[in-house]
Amino acid sequence: MAVGGGFSCSRCGCGGPATWHTADAVTVRSHYTEARLAASGHTQYVILGAGLDTFAYRAGDDIAVFEVDHPSTQRWKRVLLADAGIATTGVEFVGVDFENDALDEQLATHGFDPARPALVSWLGVSMYLTAPALSATLAVLGRCAPGTELIMEYALPAHLRDERGAAYAEHALAATTDLSEPWHSFFAPEQLSAMLDTHGFAILEHRSQREAVPPAMWQRTDGLCPVDLCRLVRAKV
Repeated sequence: MAVGGGFSCSRCGCGGPATWHTADAVTVRSHYTEARLAASGHTQYVILGAGLDTFAYRAGDDIAVFEVDHPSTQRWKRVLLADAGIATTGVEFVGVDFENDALDEQLATHGFDPARPALVSWLGVSMYLTAPALSATLAVLGRCAPGTELIMEYALPAHLRDERGAAYAEHALAATTDLSEPWHSFFAPEQLSAMLDTHGFAILEHRSQREAVPPAMWQRTDGLCPVDLCRLVRAKV
């Protein structure tokens, strides 16, 4: 979800519009996840909360892509794809309300093979969900085939955010609440590690936005800069 297009982020010291921080987050997390998918050799890719993710329309035929999202969001996306003339063959649209629906049943209905390992991305979603919904989804993923990897983005509690993260959060959390999409979940890395461990995951790494891409990518003059508000965790069944 993208927020913050209408305010300046001069308070955090970057000197640019707040949309830069949203662009940072989306670009960095996608780069990190798609690089890991390429390195993993997995042939099933599950995108939880796919939104407007475009990987499926750039990928080859050797990866089965399952876009999981709320049915209303998927209907909107499919209209946009049709209007743009982008084919959706080979993509499975799995309609799921994370607060209410059984993820495993919906995936199975759309051809997901639970006996084969997969890479699962869960980006820009966990902060919008309640603790029961997070636990229910992690319980399903923890029963996937050994070797399955999860890359999950999570929001930090206030005391762990850096100055830029705190300034951006002040505006972003207010904006999402105004849109009736408030953030519900915040984790310190060790808290999320404990939750993942409970559901059968081994933690491979936590990465901040700065650490998720090669350092040279932050050597720039356009004002884009890392913000420590959300981080990525990579874990394995």
